[in-house]
Amino acid sequence: MGPWLGQLVDTRDQDSITYPRQFLFWTASMTFLLKLGSRRKLRFELDSPVALANLNRLSQSAMASRAHSDTVEHFLSHVPTGSLEKLLQRMVHRVIRMKVLDYGRLHGHLLLVLDATGQLHFRQRHCEHCLERTVKGQTHYYHHVLEAKLVTPDGLAISIASEFIENTDPKAAKQDCELKAFRRLAETIKRQYPQLRLCLCMDALYAKGSVFTICEQNHWKYFITFKPGSMPALWTEYHSLLALMAANCKVVHVDQHTRHEFAWVNGMEHIDDRKRHHRLNIFQCAEHDEKDPKERLFVWLTNFPVRVDTVDELGNKGARCRWKIENEGFNIQKNGGFNLAHAYSTKRRQMHNWYILLQIAHLILQFLERGNLLCQDVKRSFGSIRAMAQRLWESIRNVLIPLEALDIAAAACIQIRLNSS
Repeated sequence: MGPWLGQLVDTRDQDSITYPRQFLFWTASMTFLLKLGSRRKLRFELDSPVALANLNRLSQSAMASRAHSDTVEHFLSHVPTGSLEKLLQRMVHRVIRMKVLDYGRLHGHLLLVLDATGQLHFRQRHCEHCLERTVKGQTHYYHHVLEAKLVTPDGLAISIASEFIENTDPKAAKQDCELKAFRRLAETIKRQYPQLRLCLCMDALYAKGSVFTICEQNHWKYFITFKPGSMPALWTEYHSLLALMAANCKVVHVDQHTRHEFAWVNGMEHIDDRKRHHRLNIFQCAEHDEKDPKERLFVWLTNFPVRVDTVDELGNKGARCRWKIENEGFNIQKNGGFNLAHAYSTKRRQMHNWYILLQIAHLILQFLERGNLLCQDVKRSFGSIRAMAQRLWESIRNVLIPLEALDIAAAACIQIRLNSS
């Protein structure tokens, strides 16, 4: 990672600075790697001589003192957001080339879940780029971001691209929105991963002709949640045809209490608002639990062919993985110590950079938590994932990292495997 950090763009006057970019990058990253929850805690939680020595070893520098959190903030104001995004892209490319995520492929495609989440919320206008919404006479100002995360059925959720949803054009008649951000994000993903076989998993908001067209042009597969209000005419037609295709069904007994009843219709035709023709397949899963009399019904649009031998895998190892971005992604980042909704900065560039740093730290910690460097899983070793962050903080503060642990040549001989059970 050292050579990559050396290529970070830093517009500070290099002849006048005290702290190099690598040192400040690791200092800032510790906010999330140690799950400190705020910039202020950097002053107090890394105040030991050993912590300073460890930061020097990680960054291959020789600083005599720690950097103040305001210095870190100043550094991030001189790093273009795209530079940190490039670093994250290099890390993800490395993971993909090493085939680390191949076990989670569905019919050769990596699952990429797209969804938006709230980043910051204000009672007063924060900046000219704020989105705004009025509820019961009260206007709220907020910043959202559209995330694209590679997910696996066992719960990995790795950010590969982010698109900030914000008002950047003062002449625009309408606010920026998730669908506009999707078009920009799709271009970024195709540019950065042109050959990657992807299957996009999206919620009902994306059940639109423009989304189908983008997926078709980029040769992407997709699963999109289908609801009655999304495309009413298609919904009615689907249920009419479903009643005539009794053979298109399959029952799967998940365990002694739960069963899934699948049904599907292939070759549905849809003409969107721009008169573009699309051919879709629709399938559903009715989940029955003997302990819960209420039936749960899930319906999806897809361009995968649905057959009796594939429908179970498409549903349970594909379409239903959309929730991984909520549970293993946003929920962990908001409530698992990363404190995503905290205002690490209120300035636009720094705000974006803190967000990308959070995604980088989350990637690193997921591989630490699931890798075979630990003798047993995290909960057995530490009691919880949050407790592991506490132990990691104690180690950085009190235990000097051995030099051999940072030897790139020696590390090349070590193979770290994921526990994908």
